[in-house]
Amino acid sequence: MSDYIARVKLKPLSWTPYLPPVEVAEATPRQLEAMKVTPSAKKVSPYVRTLVHDPDSYVARTELFNAIMYAEGGLPREDRELGALGASLVNGCKYCANVHARQHAKLAGPETTSALFAERRDALNPRDTAIMDFAEALTATPPRADQSHIKALRSAGMDDAEIQDLIHSIAIFGWANRLMHPLGHSS
Repeated sequence: MSDYIARVKLKPLSWTPYLPPVEVAEATPRQLEAMKVTPSAKKVSPYVRTLVHDPDSYVARTELFNAIMYAEGGLPREDRELGALGASLVNGCKYCANVHARQHAKLAGPETTSALFAERRDALNPRDTAIMDFAEALTATPPRADQSHIKALRSAGMDDAEIQDLIHSIAIFGWANRLMHPLGHSS
């Protein structure tokens, strides 16, 4: 697998909301306060500015997201990102799949994401295969995850706490992708 595949497939996408996002200069004090829970200190995205129309619900969503995706200990961050990527691919959320593929590649190297985008699942290591299989089965409608998936995760070295963290990262993207789709589109 070449790095060329990772670079071509992992160019950042943009997301455009259907509703006008809150402009930071025009935000209410409550909206400005709510945007402070955003993990990125670099910029406040159009997605955040769309969700912050309802600042209380945005804060609840983001605090939960931060607790799942950025928690210290437990499942390594790259595995959380891979679970989010798996859910986003099943849900057809190109924007989220792109973001989490780039995060995973940044944390773990480009090999796994290159293999996934080149449709080379056979090139994944056993742990990444178990994570992707579980993410796809848990995200499917209706879910297909069963004890064989848990057994594969344990065989790949995960303990119960790490499996619980993986379930959370997959589940929040089952929800987040479905929230993002009706609010805008990616390109």
